[in-house]
This record gives sequence, C-alpha cells and structure tokens, in this order.
Amino acid sequence: MFRPNGLARAAVRFRPSGFVGTFVALAMAALIVSACGILLETGLRASVPPDRYAAAPVVAAADQKAHYGHGDSADSEPVPDRARLDASLVTRAASAPGARAAVPDATFSAKGPHGPLTAHNWASTTFTGDRLTSGRAPGPGEVALAHGTVGDRVTLTTPDGTRTYRVSGTTEGDRTPDSGPKADSATVWFADAEAVRLSGHPNRIDAIAVLPEPGVSTAALASQVARALGDRAEVHTGDDRGTVEDPALGMAKENLTGIGGSFGGIATVVAVFTAAGTVALAVGQRAREFALLRAVGATPRQIRRTIATETLLIAPLAGVAGCLPGTALAAWWFGQLKDKGAVPEAVGLSVSWIPLVSAAGAVLVGALGAGYMAAHRSARIKPGQALSEASVERLRFGWIRTPLGIAAAAGGFVCAGLSASLTGEDAANAALGIVMLFMLAVALLGPLVARLCAALFGLPLRGAGASASLAAANSRTNARRLASAITPIVLAMAFSSVLVFMHTSEDRATARQQREGILADHIVTADPGLAPDAVRKAARAPEVTAAVGLLRTSVLVPASGGVITAASAQGVTGSAQALAAVQDLDVERGRLSLKSGEVAVDAALADGANRAVGDRLTLRLPDGTKTEPRIVATYGRGLGLSQVTMNRADLAAHVSTAFDTELWTKGGTAAGLRDLGTVLDRADYTTAQSVDRELNAWANTVMAAVLGGFAAVAAVNTLVMTVLDRRRELGTLRLIGSTRRQVLRMVRWEALLVALAGIVLGTAIALATLVPMMKGLTGEGPYIPPLVYGAFAGTVVVLGLTAATLPARAALKGDTLDE
Repeated sequence: MFRPNGLARAAVRFRPSGFVGTFVALAMAALIVSACGILLETGLRASVPPDRYAAAPVVAAADQKAHYGHGDSADSEPVPDRARLDASLVTRAASAPGARAAVPDATFSAKGPHGPLTAHNWASTTFTGDRLTSGRAPGPGEVALAHGTVGDRVTLTTPDGTRTYRVSGTTEGDRTPDSGPKADSATVWFADAEAVRLSGHPNRIDAIAVLPEPGVSTAALASQVARALGDRAEVHTGDDRGTVEDPALGMAKENLTGIGGSFGGIATVVAVFTAAGTVALAVGQRAREFALLRAVGATPRQIRRTIATETLLIAPLAGVAGCLPGTALAAWWFGQLKDKGAVPEAVGLSVSWIPLVSAAGAVLVGALGAGYMAAHRSARIKPGQALSEASVERLRFGWIRTPLGIAAAAGGFVCAGLSASLTGEDAANAALGIVMLFMLAVALLGPLVARLCAALFGLPLRGAGASASLAAANSRTNARRLASAITPIVLAMAFSSVLVFMHTSEDRATARQQREGILADHIVTADPGLAPDAVRKAARAPEVTAAVGLLRTSVLVPASGGVITAASAQGVTGSAQALAAVQDLDVERGRLSLKSGEVAVDAALADGANRAVGDRLTLRLPDGTKTEPRIVATYGRGLGLSQVTMNRADLAAHVSTAFDTELWTKGGTAAGLRDLGTVLDRADYTTAQSVDRELNAWANTVMAAVLGGFAAVAAVNTLVMTVLDRRRELGTLRLIGSTRRQVLRMVRWEALLVALAGIVLGTAIALATLVPMMKGLTGEGPYIPPLVYGAFAGTVVVLGLTAATLPARAALKGDTLDE
C-alpha cells in the first residue's frame, strides 16, 4: 500500500540537497519575520516607569496627538513638541471627589552662571519629594536652588529675559539610590505663578498631579478626575505616567511600530514570498518523480499529502532555527536605535512567544501553500502527460497569472506616480510597497520575463563559443528554472537600490540647497538656546551688517490624501530684509514677509497641500494648536533650509524651549560673537546639519541590508539548488565528450546571464520607483553614486558566479552520471 508519510521521510533522507535549500530559505524568512515582529511588539508595549511622577498615582496631561479626518478616515499624528494643558483645569481636577490635592507641574529651560538649568514651579515638590534644607519656599522675584546660599543674588536667563533673583532657600542635592528622587544640582524652582509666566507658555502647564484622599484607590480617583476634566485632558496611571514625563516615548513607539509594522509587513511578505518560491522550485524539480508516481498508480491526493508531509517535516524546524538569530537581530537593531537616541534608554526590548510563533506559523503556511500550488498540475494531469511534461518544459500562457502580473505592474507605475507627493518615512514606506508591486509582477510573469531576458542576453552569447552558445540555449529552453534564479536577484537589487539611492538623492539635494542658500558668514548656537537679547547684541557687534535669530522646530502640515505630516519650521527674530541677507530661500512666488499671521512655505509643500500664495494654510503648531496663517510666499530651498518660515512670536509659545536655536549673521568676526555662544562658519554648520539626516540614512541602510541580504542569500540558495539538480545533465555532457572546463564555462555563462538579467530588471524597477518619487521630493532626478551602484552590481555578479561554479565543480568530480 502506498504510504505518503514514509515516502516523504525517504525523500528528505535521500534527496538532502533540495531540502537543505528549502530549509535555509524558510529559516531566513522566519529570521526576518520574527525580528520585525519583536520590534512591533516592543513598540506596542513600550513603557517607561515613572520617576518624577512616582508619588503621584494619577497624572492628567494633554493629548499628545493631533487628530484629523472623520469616521473611517480618522487618524492621528504625534505632535512635534509637548502639548500642554490650560492652567484653569487645576481647579477642576482638585474638585474631583476623592482628590486631596491637584498640583500643577511646569517645567522649562533656563540658563545660569554655570550653564543650563531645569526650572520647575515650587508646588511640584509636593509629589517629587524634594525638601528644603535651609531657607523657605520662593516667592515673587526669588528662587530655590539645589546648591547655593540663602540670601545670595543669582542672575538667570529664562525665555522671558535675563533677571537677577534672590535665593530664598536650598534643597537636597543630587539623586541617591536610597533617598528617592531628589533634584540634581542643575535645578531651580520659582514661585508657581512666576514659573508659568517665565516659561514662555502663559497660562499653560505641562501636567496636573492629583493626590488622593486616604483610602481612595487609584482607579477610583482616575475615574473621577477623568469625569471632571472631560475631553480636555487624558488621565494616566501606572507606567503610563512615564509617557507624560518623557514625550519622546511616544515618538519612539511610533518609530518601533513603523519599523515592525510598515517595514515589517513588507519584509514579511517579501520573506514568505521568496521562501515560497524556493519551495515551489524544490517541488518543481521533482516533476519527473511525481510523474513516475502517477504512472505507477499514485493518486493526486497522495501526491499532495506527500508534499504536505515533507513541508511539515522541514518548516517547523526551519522556523525555530530562524527565530533564534531573528531575536538576536531584533536586539541589535533595538540597541542601535537606543544608541542613536531614537528610543529612550529606559525602554526595554519585549520578547514573547507571540512574534516567534507567528513567524513559524507564517513560514509553515507559506510553505504549504507554495508546495500545494507547485504540485497542483503534476498531481492532476494524466500520468503519461505528466511524464512528457517532466521531460520537456512547456511554456504556457497562464490565464490567471498573466493578467494578475500585468495588473501588478500597472499598479506599481500608478503608485510610483502618486508617491511623488510623499516625504520622509512615508516616502520610504511607499517605496517598499511600490517595489513589492513590481516584484509581484516579475514573479507572476517570471517565465515570460525570463524567456525574454534569455533571448536578449543570449544573442551576444551565440557567437562567444560553444559553451556560451549552449548556455544561451539552456536558458531559452528552461525559462522556469531561469525565472526562479532571476527573481531573488531582482529583489536584492531593487530593494537595496531604492532604499539607499532614495537617501543619496535627498542628501545631495539637501546639501546643494544648503550650499546655495546659506549666505550667513557666522552661525551661533548655545545650550539650551540663545539669550533673548542675543540678536540685538549681535547686530551691534563690529562689522555685522545683518543678524537674525532662528527658532528651529517642526509643525504639522496637510499633505495629499487628506493626511498631515511633519515639516521643518523656523521662527525668525528680525526683519525679512535681514533674513534675506543671511538666507537665500529662492522665493518663487509672492514676497517674503514676517508679520504675525503670515507664513512662507516650500513650494513642494504648498503643492502637496493644494495651496497657493494668498490662501490660508491649516497648520498644527509644535504643541498641536491649530492655526491658519496666510501664505505670502513660496520658495524652492525648503529641503535644505526650512519648509516653513514664520514670525518667531507665532511659534515661541508653542515649544518647550522658547529660546532661539541659532543666530545667523552677515559679516562680523568669530571673536566678536564668541560671548553669545558657539560660533560656526558656513562649512561647519552644513556638516553639523548633515548629522540630523544620518538617522534616516542609517535606517534606510539597515532596511536595505536586511532585505537585500536576505534576497542575496535566497539568490545564492536558489542557484545552488538549480545547479545541484542538474547533476545528471552535467554528467551527460561529460559522457558525450565535453571537458570539465567546457561544462564549467557553460555554467559560468549561465550564471552571468542570470546575474545580468537580475541587475537590469532590478535597476529598472528601482528607477521606475525613484524617478517620480525624487521629482516630487527634491524636484530633480535620483542621484546614484557610481561606486555604490557598482558595488551592488559587482556583488551580485560575484555571488552568482560563485554560487553556480562551486556546486558545479562538486557535481563534476566523478566521470559518470550521478543519480
């Protein structure tokens, strides 16, 4: 009686080469899926234990997201800075049943004689545990310091200006492990009303700490506070309070879920898709074997059960083997994000069974589906026909595959055109999706594309000798085998090129705009910012002809598709004439003005928002406040300088640090400006700004390495499998008189044809993606560094030749037919 399980075990035992290749492909797929899944889970579960609010069981804070859209189209985007609460809500929170006290918390930056300071309102010591060691709480015109002498006078600079204050008291010093949270030496406290006024955010506070009456539970108090505040604040308890302390956690969660979700989704599809292709290749290589089984009486159901059993023997083990290095990849990736400041140090990597089981399950389901589809025809056709088709490949027109492939290619071109309005991470994610559509088209049309490539690239081979001519003939008559080898190479070339060259193109355009747009001779920076009178002092410095202060931040602007996205913004202290002397924004329409309620924007941003000069532009300021300034000018150098330019006063009350970030001067000397901060010349500033783009470049490079590396391994794996499967063919060539050198030369020509076809197709897909996207993002074509592209292409050729030659040498060691 025919026993498919026994046959499956025998096949795995006696045909290890094909199954080893399948195992490697499935394990690599599990590696990618598990790593992205772990990052996604970490992003969803990320939390930071509260430190400052540890003694406040309930904390109310503003919603840190800007919401837009309605109904099913509703969505949100994190605000660039901290959203704050109206100070009047403190009274409402205090009136909640069960509340013993509601304490406002206001934190802002200040500067003292010895450097930057963190300033708080004195009432916040109620929940932080800081205590006076001498003196009394500060009143108007007074401060309390972590270190100092009661009665001394100290000059401090706040967003409201520079003043001298009397030290009314001193507090306990640095934090210690046993004494709980204590302020460090760079902390200053003001009276409550004065702190709110000096912070630069009039009548706004960061949060409200609510303390309970004795016997009132945290849950009950949180419920009452939420009812009292309504939709004007969010109530936090437990570890969720850590998000209020450090708003960067929200952005970190967005980054992690973006990598694990957006990129991870594409990577998962690519990995499973590629692994499934390897499984289909392994099954297709055994068409003769299945045809023989059908000829001796095996039923279609038995064939399918055999393939399913083989998959069940390999896929779970491959899934487990892939999850182990996948966890290591996720840990390395997460650690790099921490080192680059994209994730707070207090956030830990979350590793549970969910992403690991999901990865193994995805690999198993993909392998089963691919095996079933690959064996569908061999299991259903008549035995005689099966033997005939196993001997000679027939290229059939697929009435399902071909239309779907054409539709995927058309969808790729349409999406590439639409991507012209995207920027930043949205552009990177869209690029991956576009490449995936083109890759799907290549896979569905694979045999047809492979035969076309064989015909085109085979033409020059026909006159290059017997080995080259035979290689061209083999490629034409084995289109399916050729397609299975070309597809992963196309994948590696396309994904790597798009992700890397998207950044090089944007980086080059940014550097060019900075080089042409920065007219200032000196740029001054300081920590935590420049003094409020820095611009006035710089303008009076010797030889300075123009000076402006710039408050650097980000705002949320409308984009195509009804979404909102972050854009760089600069708030200007000074006149439009002075700004034009230090910055050439390349104004295209309108006239630059810095009046309150007016804004100048990058031309590409205006086009994406469907706005023109004279229109109102709906902006979300850094803290999420909605405003609608009138567009007075559009310009062309927003990518290198700033996408939004407006009056500083319109921005200052909506950022955490209201000091000017930079001071730009025309003329003057470094010595004359040194008292205001660190002085940079034009070249030093351009280099420093490039550091801000390094995180995006690094992220794109890592994604390219992950996907490109996986595809490269898949390509090598596929080539090895195809060569090892041809041992009988290679042995036959030896028996009819071909020398070992001639056979190896033929294999090398075939490998070179496969590599070149993959490079050309991958490059075409990359260009079809990059050209419209870069036109919309930078206004110019993509920039492809020749050395980088040459490295990509050279690596593909070397890997292809090596992966084909080594197994061919092994197969030709004997002088007789193998198997």
